Amino acid sequence: MIEILLLAFALSMDAFAISIGLGVKSQNFNKFLAIKVALLFGFFQALMPLFGYLASIGLDTFITSIDHWIAFILLIIIGGKMIYESFQEGTEDEITIITNKILLILAVATSIDAMAAGFTLNLLDLNPFISMLIIGIVTLVFSFIGVFIGTKGGTFLEDKAEKIGGVILIGIGLKILIEHLFFH
Repeated sequence: MIEILLLAFALSMDAFAISIGLGVKSQNFNKFLAIKVALLFGFFQALMPLFGYLASIGLDTFITSIDHWIAFILLIIIGGKMIYESFQEGTEDEITIITNKILLILAVATSIDAMAAGFTLNLLDLNPFISMLIIGIVTLVFSFIGVFIGTKGGTFLEDKAEKIGGVILIGIGLKILIEHLFFH
């Protein structure tokens, strides 16, 4: 259960950072915007791991002997990408008006990493549906809080959230590899 909570926390950090930026954009706390952001980000963050999980099942017989390496590489890449992006200018800085279309694009874009992480759910020996639900709920909560923090001037948290999420994903990748190499 700790692994899924860490995975959910790490995956939600992209959405959290974007949500802070959206809150900064709106300047005054808008509960309707916060709920919309939370629902969209939480939904797609919960849905995308299913695609990764289903792909891993379909490929299971072909990759069983190297699945730990694939999970390790995917999590290292996703974590590294999150850390790298934390040093870049935020996507939300380029947005002038927060529309439903923009929110949908951001929700899908921030959840792509979750699709790749869903590939690792088999290796973590977790129930994929409970994992997806937890990932969605954690993202929903962090996204709502992110909009609120952004309206209060919490921009200093944006890059730190992505860095922490990246480090956690790298840690999970290392754990999978070390467990397979030394304990199987």
